[in-house]
Amino acid sequence: MRATQQSTLIVLLASLLLVSACTTITDLQKDVSERVFGKELTDPPEPLVEIKATASTQMLWQAKVGDSGNFEFTPAVEAGYAYVASAEGTLAKLDVIDGKQSWRVNVGEKLTGGVGVGGSLVVVGTQNGAIYAYDVAGKLQWKSKLSSEVLSAPKYFDGMVIVRTGDSRIYGINANDGSRKWVYDRTSPALTLRSSAGVVVDSGAVYAGFAGGKLVAIRADNGKILWEASVAQPKGVTEIERIADITSLPVVDGPLVYAVAYQGRIAAVDRSTGRVVWNRDISSLSGLSAEDARIFVSHAAGSVYALDYTTGKTFWRQGALKNRQLTAPVPMGSLIAVGDLEGNVHFLSREDGAFAARVKTNNSAILPQMTLVNSNTLLVQSRDGGVYAIQVK
Repeated sequence: MRATQQSTLIVLLASLLLVSACTTITDLQKDVSERVFGKELTDPPEPLVEIKATASTQMLWQAKVGDSGNFEFTPAVEAGYAYVASAEGTLAKLDVIDGKQSWRVNVGEKLTGGVGVGGSLVVVGTQNGAIYAYDVAGKLQWKSKLSSEVLSAPKYFDGMVIVRTGDSRIYGINANDGSRKWVYDRTSPALTLRSSAGVVVDSGAVYAGFAGGKLVAIRADNGKILWEASVAQPKGVTEIERIADITSLPVVDGPLVYAVAYQGRIAAVDRSTGRVVWNRDISSLSGLSAEDARIFVSHAAGSVYALDYTTGKTFWRQGALKNRQLTAPVPMGSLIAVGDLEGNVHFLSREDGAFAARVKTNNSAILPQMTLVNSNTLLVQSRDGGVYAIQVK
């Protein structure tokens, strides 16, 4: 981060403190997070240059689900259908082939946490900390009340729904009736980024990143901690400079789990012990992906990196998307897809990062996590509620 940007952030935080003498620290966290990070542009996006397409793309279909507000929503794909949601309370089921709507319901509350699918359930979370579970026909099965707003998609695993709340708790909920089985709780620093970072569940373990650059693994059956690793160490003079939060999903790949922090590092961690195998300085808000011995990560400043999965060494860097608030990269065979704040989806060569194609959806930002339907079809949701299925050939 450049010195001028740091100064701007410090002045803004100071002004917030002055006008917020009667504001709770939780409100201040949200205000700083939304006004400083990711919601207002500190620098204009790099203008796009024309490219010579080397890959063929096709917009298969598009649909409308509703505005996402300041929350992050990700389509969930299961058994030939896409489940999508909006901040307005809409939950819908779409056919992934043609986008035809099977059903649409209104939950009756403001949704904030995206869609989780599994065990014949479709699960969403609300701003008031409620979890609603529907069956695949759109009929409500149960409702459960938790401690705080749900900012990420719930995950299904082995008869349980795993849910993370905004107050740094993770819950294991009985998928049959919504009753609580366990809760993992931890203390957060006074100032953190308000993010939609959720959980990843794999082989009986739940992986989650937290404020201060901490990555934890807990048991999915009882919520007991297995290990905690430091992906990044807070550094700097001011509280803003010392923010080093993991604001995106970890990625599990073989014996390692990867995580990246904002204003911090990317790290590879041994899944069995929590030992950090390697790390290097890269900052990201939206996150990373892993496939076939490579790590792909979107830098907070707008570059896309391809790294070696065993060492973190850079294979290539695409730097022509500066300040474009990129999504997490999605590998698609010989291509890597990333979305930006102006509704573009860019397709980069997996081998060297060169531009291979570009698709314009609308003028609204693509939300940070895009979803694969299959190896050549991508599902993206925009901030204004558009849902798009894009095929590459």
